[in-house]
Amino acid sequence: MKLQPDRPDVQTVTAHGPGWVAINGERVEASVVLGSRDERLPWACERFEDLGAEHFAQLAALGAEVVIFGSGERIRFPRPAWIAPLIAQRTGVETMDTAAACRTYNILAGEGRHVVAALLIERPSNGE
Repeated sequence: MKLQPDRPDVQTVTAHGPGWVAINGERVEASVVLGSRDERLPWACERFEDLGAEHFAQLAALGAEVVIFGSGERIRFPRPAWIAPLIAQRTGVETMDTAAACRTYNILAGEGRHVVAALLIERPSNGE
């Protein structure tokens, strides 16, 4: 089934695979923060183990309604202290694998919601 966003002018994830995502057709091979209000920022982490409170503070500063954390190839949850700033400002936080985060971001962004996706892009371990 092909899904068409309600807002076709919003940036979307158009494809993804091991070690990359495509945003509006442009291949990105590093972790990235993508927002429905044209936010697109590098996210300085290559592995889940690189993450810390400062990464989630960067997300809190964007003031989105919802933050979707794409935790890589498998679902891994951030420490509660890391997401405390988001919870304190009543920002919804959802954690899922990066592929699911891409799909969920597209749906919410297409509905006109102010959503941010923090996508952890890890290099494939088998050298793909």
